[in-house]
Amino acid sequence: MNIENTKAQMRKGVLEFCILKILSTKDKYSFEIIETLKKSKMLVVEGTLYPLLTRLKNGGLLEYRWEESTSGPPRKYYSITEVGKKFLEELHSSWSDLNKAVTALTKKS
Repeated sequence: MNIENTKAQMRKGVLEFCILKILSTKDKYSFEIIETLKKSKMLVVEGTLYPLLTRLKNGGLLEYRWEESTSGPPRKYYSITEVGKKFLEELHSSWSDLNKAVTALTKKS
């Protein structure tokens, strides 16, 4: 098995959670989302991010608005919806339970 593939799949599994969490504090455009993820050591490329943002928007968890930019073309700013906030709460609870279970299983004896 390829360890890099497994690590990539693990990151993809929590990416929705991370994006919703990022947008729960402040509206951001895609480059800001990528930079925030990179600062947290979650390496994501645009080709992964854009389809995910579209899926979250189509699911009613995100919405966006266009804003003019002083340094280029208009930017699409994403924000979390009320439905998205509720979904994020559920994900946070699930993540907490999963984290506890994995920690218990992987604790050194």
